[in-house]
Amino acid sequence: MPELSFSERVHIPLGERSYDILIGSGLLDQPAAYDAARAGTQALIVTNTTVAPLYAERLARALAPRHAHIARLELPDGEQYKTWASLNLIFDALLGGGADRKTTLYALGGGVVGDMTGFAAACYMRGVPFVQVPTTLLAQVDSSVGGKTAINHPLGKNMIGAFYQPLAVVCDLDVLKTLPPRELSAGLAEVIKYGPIADMAFLDWIEAHIDALRACDPAALAHAVKRSCQIKADVVGQDERESGLRAILNFGHTFGHAIEAGMGYGAWLHGEAVGAGMVMAAELSRELGGVDAAFVERLTHLIRRAGLPTRGAVIDADDNAGRYLQLMRVDKKAEGGEIRFVVIDGPGRAVVRAAPDALVRQVIDRCCAA
Repeated sequence: MPELSFSERVHIPLGERSYDILIGSGLLDQPAAYDAARAGTQALIVTNTTVAPLYAERLARALAPRHAHIARLELPDGEQYKTWASLNLIFDALLGGGADRKTTLYALGGGVVGDMTGFAAACYMRGVPFVQVPTTLLAQVDSSVGGKTAINHPLGKNMIGAFYQPLAVVCDLDVLKTLPPRELSAGLAEVIKYGPIADMAFLDWIEAHIDALRACDPAALAHAVKRSCQIKADVVGQDERESGLRAILNFGHTFGHAIEAGMGYGAWLHGEAVGAGMVMAAELSRELGGVDAAFVERLTHLIRRAGLPTRGAVIDADDNAGRYLQLMRVDKKAEGGEIRFVVIDGPGRAVVRAAPDALVRQVIDRCCAA
């Protein structure tokens, strides 16, 4: 078979766990796109009820030369199903099908499917191989890359999980054409975040191309996915297990995760919560002297243009800020009960630091919907 020509390839440098992100059009249907997965008797495609009718059969055909038996599992669609019960459905399928340690899992879907499939792969027989085939913009630019896998707990998002790297990430840009506008906008939140924390030139580019991105322009999407993955690859290559630097990738997420948990998982899309969370984090950064009011307004305007909320949700009518603080103390960056925030310390540079509760309360009160 001739070597497959990809439009883009981004390498994740992690020693023996290194792998490539493949980015291009038409990759889903090309058997060579999955060459990183060893040939074996069994494979399981984990997807959801929304994605399966669109792409599961096509992926199965592409994998047929590599696996004699390909099973499929359709999970319910939505963040509210990122639970132990859904995770057990994957284990049920693996055990019921007699899957061994050479069985390869393929995560075909967005962030929820990718996170749960990866966690199942990390746990089943103490580790089986898996490949990420992300079908949302959010998954292609963020959640499928870097090996974070998890399920949610009622008290906190992604609190139960593992670091477990895939064999490859296959990003077919063509699948983004079927994304609803709301899902596309949610993905743009994770694209936008890379600018303030690492690359202001990329932020300039996003501002100039935000309308093209929302219109699913192929060239704009290709650049957005590639540059986002390059930035994340650089960070993950230096700090795979989030002992320091990698935490900057959570810009906007401390506030955002509180919104998701407080509203009930699924009420707001993850990217929507991150969009509002970035505004809150930028405002906190201003209060701490890292950026000026013009920077906050610039970022807020871009988030609004992306079709995302710029006001935080009211999650408790009696003590909204108090409820935010309560939920944020469960955040994975918290230490000894002290909340640590990703803040901008000058445009294009992020740090992780604590902030006084009284100041955070002021920011929440100022930034949440009346």
